[in-house]
Amino acid sequence: MDDQVCPRCKTTKYRNPSLKLMVNVCGHALCESCVDLLFLKGSGSCPECSVPLKRSNFRVQLFEDAVVEKEVDIRKRVLRDFNKKEDDFATLRDYNDYLEEIECIIFNLCNNIDVVETNKRIEQYKKENKDIILKNKIKIGKEELELEELLEEEKQVDELRKRELIKEEQEIKKKKLKDKEALIDELMFSNADAKHILSTFAQNTIAAKEEEKPLAPKASQFSTGIKFGRQSAGFTMLPKIEEAPPYVYIPATVQLEGPGVPQWSELSNGFIDNTRAEGLDQRAGGFTAKYACMRALQDSLDGLFLTPNSSKT
Repeated sequence: MDDQVCPRCKTTKYRNPSLKLMVNVCGHALCESCVDLLFLKGSGSCPECSVPLKRSNFRVQLFEDAVVEKEVDIRKRVLRDFNKKEDDFATLRDYNDYLEEIECIIFNLCNNIDVVETNKRIEQYKKENKDIILKNKIKIGKEELELEELLEEEKQVDELRKRELIKEEQEIKKKKLKDKEALIDELMFSNADAKHILSTFAQNTIAAKEEEKPLAPKASQFSTGIKFGRQSAGFTMLPKIEEAPPYVYIPATVQLEGPGVPQWSELSNGFIDNTRAEGLDQRAGGFTAKYACMRALQDSLDGLFLTPNSSKT
């Protein structure tokens, strides 16, 4: 998006690194300064298409193509009312027809095709399915609320785990500092050999590391409720399947009646004489007359290959 430019004031991202393009329902972009200037009273018209717009409906452009931005906005607005699920239909065909109708409405609004009639279809649908729309909105709102509560709970668990890790690290640091101070005091005031004191301290340190409880790995918890990093209660591992012996291909043996197809080496015994010779371009592509001859022989003998169980004519 380095080539962003405001169509009204011609300001580019190169001249103003803090340039922010904003779009509305019409899909035409304007920089933030032009939006503040043109929509100072809260409403106005688009400089390009003269569509009435509101200042509160402008938002920062996320996509480089303004057409994509317009389609995303229209799709969100349409799907806010066309919120039926597959369970609301008797058959899968009815649900697919419903999805196709939604795509037709979005396409018409994005490309300014029968906008008035399309808006009438939307209003008619909203009147006919008022109860279902409200029911699905409440259901979606509950699902979003549950998701937010779950994310908040996961955040609290993560914060608690972080505090526990910090506390454990601080206790380990304090213990190491205390051991060092004890070693220094013993070296200063003890009459024992210094080498013996250091070796004893090293052995105690190694033994403490072996007995030290390792820090639990950080668990990655997702909205599905599954925790990764440590085994959670109720989660069982899949049973280990013993390794099967490697697959050995055994060609199928079929008893056929009638003459067999000549082998590749037997084609020169008169079979290939009635086949047109290949050209230079065909030979360059790896094709020779033997391939055509072999295929013709296989096709001619195909009807004579009868299995013993089949009826003979």
